[in-house]
Amino acid sequence: MLATFLIGLREGLEAALVVGILVAYLTRLRRRDVLPRLWAGIALAVVLAVGIGAVLTFGAYSLTFQAQELIGGSLSLVAVAMVTWMIFWMQKAARSLKATIEGGIDRALAQGTLWGMVLIGFVSVAREGIETTLLLWSMVQSFGDAPSALLGALLGLLTAVVLGWLLARGMLRLDLRRFFTWTGGFLVVVAAGVLAYALHDLQEAGALPGPFTDAAPRDPATGAVAVGWSGFPFGWAFDVSQTVRPGDAPAALLQATVGFMPAMTWLQVIAWALYVAIVGAFFLRNVRRGRPRRAEAVAAGSTAVAAASIPTAAGPAAASASPSAPVFPDALSAASASPSGAA
Repeated sequence: MLATFLIGLREGLEAALVVGILVAYLTRLRRRDVLPRLWAGIALAVVLAVGIGAVLTFGAYSLTFQAQELIGGSLSLVAVAMVTWMIFWMQKAARSLKATIEGGIDRALAQGTLWGMVLIGFVSVAREGIETTLLLWSMVQSFGDAPSALLGALLGLLTAVVLGWLLARGMLRLDLRRFFTWTGGFLVVVAAGVLAYALHDLQEAGALPGPFTDAAPRDPATGAVAVGWSGFPFGWAFDVSQTVRPGDAPAALLQATVGFMPAMTWLQVIAWALYVAIVGAFFLRNVRRGRPRRAEAVAAGSTAVAAASIPTAAGPAAASASPSAPVFPDALSAASASPSGAA
């Protein structure tokens, strides 16, 4: 429940920030008349995400076990690929995210078409919605406790909506850069666990060699699949099911946070370790690169504030920002001042 709560919170807050930029910019342009079109696009994106989740959940019941495992493993790989792409894409594009979104609105308004604004709302939320649906569905399959997992995700999404509203109203100050950096790191570990479970599904389906196929090395004495170094590369890396029972609270907590399973194959362990090492290293490198730029942005901001406080010929009013100016886009701009502003 905690893992899906954090995922729902992070993904939901990303969508809430994007929607906040859209609404604030349209309000600043005095074009609130097109907001219904924007909300229509957002509603279509939500319906699409829920529909995909329903199809994945109920459509699998009529399939054979092998087909379920094959589809589940494949979709989990897709979820891992989307999450990985989003982590690095957001680190790269965060600095220009606000300008990109506002530029899309300007083009849609210039064209004067109904579907332009609907499309902006749809695309802005659909990507996050589909990514969240696939990731949560994969995690529910691995946890085996759908009610708790879905409840955690729902609470996370609701919390994200509330936080987004408070940020938009200027009633809450949140270090978005730090929030997205920490949750981005957590998401790397979660994605590694989903990757490991995807490979387990594909091994069970026979699509990859493993303990469920004839490629598995056997113990000469018992005929069981070998465990440990004798089981390398297509046997069990370890099996502590007698100590950490599958389904118990410790096993569920470890699986939800770090992707640990009481029995894991060598292919799972190797894939998990490589993913965390490679993706984690690139993620941390981008975070470190962003810190000097963040410091430069803060220094530049301090200089601008000092300059703005000097009286000018136009009077103090011209040197200060309007009290009614929306604070939400500025909050996101501060969070995205460096490539690590959002992950």
